[in-house]
Amino acid sequence: MTNLKKFISSIKDAFEPRANLNAFSQAQAQGREDFIQSLSSNELKIKADEQRLEAMVRQQLKEEFPNIEKSASYDLLVDAVIHNYKSKQLQASDDVKIK
Repeated sequence: MTNLKKFISSIKDAFEPRANLNAFSQAQAQGREDFIQSLSSNELKIKADEQRLEAMVRQQLKEEFPNIEKSASYDLLVDAVIHNYKSKQLQASDDVKIK
């Protein structure tokens, strides 16, 4: 008889709404935290890649056109080159996905 009472008590505990809600909310909080951390690390990686690309573009422009960094439109030129590069990269990735 005591085994039956223990069994019924364990079933009650398993189906107690408050305990289930608490366990669910803890799991949700951990999942949310993991998701935010993965997004943050991806965003940081993307930002670092963009900064590296900008540095490469600036260096290449300086090598090809001496003293260009002194011109008023230098930053606009860097932005245009980066934009053109990203556009071509997106277009190439779209072409790959379609095929």
